[in-house]
Amino acid sequence: MEFLMKTSRLIVTSKTFARRVAVPIPRMGSFNSAPKINNVDSQDDGLELPKGLLSTSALLQHVQQSRGMGIEQPSLLSRCFLKPLLMDEDVTDGLRCLQLNSVSRVCSAPIEGDSSQNIRLLQWNILSQTLGQHNDGFVRCPEEALDWQHRKYLIVQEILQNQPDVICLQEVDHFKFLQTVLGSQNYAGIFFPKPDSPCLYIEQNNGPDGCAIFYKRDKLQLMGYDTRVLEVWRVQSNQVAIAARLQLKASGREFCVCTTHLKARHGALLAKLRNEQGRDLMRFVKQFAGETPLLLCGDFNAEPIEPIYATILGCDLFKLGSAYADVKLEREQILQHSEDVNEFVSQSIKREPPYTTWKIREEGEECHTIDYVFYTPDHLKIKNCLEFPAGEEIGKNRTPSYRYPSDHFSLVCDFELLDGPPPTSGSGDQADKASDSEGEGSKHGNIQ
Repeated sequence: MEFLMKTSRLIVTSKTFARRVAVPIPRMGSFNSAPKINNVDSQDDGLELPKGLLSTSALLQHVQQSRGMGIEQPSLLSRCFLKPLLMDEDVTDGLRCLQLNSVSRVCSAPIEGDSSQNIRLLQWNILSQTLGQHNDGFVRCPEEALDWQHRKYLIVQEILQNQPDVICLQEVDHFKFLQTVLGSQNYAGIFFPKPDSPCLYIEQNNGPDGCAIFYKRDKLQLMGYDTRVLEVWRVQSNQVAIAARLQLKASGREFCVCTTHLKARHGALLAKLRNEQGRDLMRFVKQFAGETPLLLCGDFNAEPIEPIYATILGCDLFKLGSAYADVKLEREQILQHSEDVNEFVSQSIKREPPYTTWKIREEGEECHTIDYVFYTPDHLKIKNCLEFPAGEEIGKNRTPSYRYPSDHFSLVCDFELLDGPPPTSGSGDQADKASDSEGEGSKHGNIQ
């Protein structure tokens, strides 16, 4: 704490000095004095997939075989959606309970129905390979379960079995792998690394970690995107955000998705830093999204009782709700916001799930809710959420494990985009990054 207080004073002093002498504002980096090792994303250069167009079922079969290397492996943790599938409803109004020991059943064809207004979003901190294996201290996880050759295929399985339209990921340090594998399923992706990623101070790194957004190209068109290094008291921090404007091809309706990964660790000062990052995030998103329907998700590293949760839900710019807190409510209850913001936030806190991450580190067991999917209830209807496995299903050693590749669980939400006014035109900056240039690089990040 003494170190953080000194760092805080240093930041303020540096900022003041910068104003006086008119030099660039310094960046609040990872506070690491070790030499930086600038490796690049190359550990998956030898990846080979079966030739030809792969169905999801065929890809998952290949993934399971590659993961097993001829040896039977434990199955991925089984999870179910909150609302069971009704046979006359669209697939996004309650996908089947996942049968993870049967690839063909997992990947069964969606039930026919009008999905032109439906959006399935998957939010997940997938656990940086470099940090998870060499830095995070998962004392109850076998070393073999942390190996990338084991983890990478479980990550693919967890994502693809849920068939999301939009994928928001954090701690991505193997973007090329995801780009190749998800690209075989018609996903395109945007990646933006942390400016001073802690991965770069570890010898075995595969480049910096960062945030990524993937979207299904046959359903969605990228209209523009922007990125930001979040600021704290006008000083750039080491956390980033990506915002993307997407259009449903079938209806022409637009919505915005933003993902982020805020500062980790406990303590009052860190909670204050996260709250300031959250304020900057909301300004960035408002400038990008305007009045467009918004999905804001990520690893906020903050439990609901922290100030940032109230900052986001109480923000007048958007009137957001939390999908997992709202999914069991009737729509009339969701739209009838309490006049008292504190009461509204308090009730939402009570409805959040008990955990989104459950792990055992050197300092002890951690079971917290720190990952969220926020949305604009006036424009989007929350229809379903993927539930979290119970403690006995997870196992006494918690996560990561042979049966789950990350210390965070994925959040999967089904939304319906409601009728509303035509989408507002984006700013000049985001229009310059329109999707007619898909596949080209950008100074703001990589888009493929």
